[in-house]
Amino acid sequence: MKQQTLSARAWVELSLLSLIWGASFLSVRVALDEIGPLTSVAHRTGWAMLILWAVALIRRMSIPRGIRIWAAFLVMGMLNNVIPFTLMAWGQLHIETGLTSILNASTAIFGVIAAAVFFADERLTPRRAIGVIIGFVGVATAIGLDAFRSFDLRSLGQLAVIGGTISYALAGVWAKKQLSGLSPQIAAAGMLTGSSIITIPAAILIEGPIRMDLQPATWAAIAYYAVIATAVAYLLYYRVLTMAGSGNLMLCTLLVAPVAIILGAVVLGEELPVRSYFGFGILACGLIILDGRLFKRRQHGTGRT
Repeated sequence: MKQQTLSARAWVELSLLSLIWGASFLSVRVALDEIGPLTSVAHRTGWAMLILWAVALIRRMSIPRGIRIWAAFLVMGMLNNVIPFTLMAWGQLHIETGLTSILNASTAIFGVIAAAVFFADERLTPRRAIGVIIGFVGVATAIGLDAFRSFDLRSLGQLAVIGGTISYALAGVWAKKQLSGLSPQIAAAGMLTGSSIITIPAAILIEGPIRMDLQPATWAAIAYYAVIATAVAYLLYYRVLTMAGSGNLMLCTLLVAPVAIILGAVVLGEELPVRSYFGFGILACGLIILDGRLFKRRQHGTGRT
């Protein structure tokens, strides 16, 4: 079976998605100064859901009615929103924005493994296996050995982010299996509906009534991560998924980290230990090997000389 690859158009949309999500780490961190992690997630999924359904109704798009598809939306919402958004928001309370983005890049590693397990057209070739191993070394380097020696809030924060990346990877598989026949907008709106059914009651139950009397900076952060980094971003997410497959989709995390690191340093004044940058460099090498495009170009170039 033919392997799925990234076309030039898919690369452009993947890069745009990476830029959008790179800035989302900063906006989430700003919001967490005033609201709790679950409330943050409830705002993110709730507003994005309303926007996407409003557009769908204006465009008179057909809304799915079967129980099976809505059950699939609920599972997708759990895997791609509820679990990772909550774990990463909580993790960001205890670790830097830049480090969160570096650990988030391991989504690509887990995504490739999950895709290889479930899909014949995304099998784990020797090159991809090498890339996965190198990627794991990069993640371990970024975390540091101290995280494995003694557990504290910082260590748990890092593990929470890793847990979120595994959930993202499984979401890519679920989306390709259950939602690939839907339009990007309906798939995204349905997923966010499934998420909101869980996050809004959970936020109210655990953190109290969802506040609306927030500071302007908090509302600006919510507007960015709900409208741009969720509603708009998931339209791109499902488009790239259709064009390139779930494993290739996860490669966007390679580009997300530098954006988040720069914004964290400039806006929040964050400083990361040298090992974090070194670990990201190793992880980036692993992801480049996973993609394989650079090596193919070099082979073609050698063949023409």
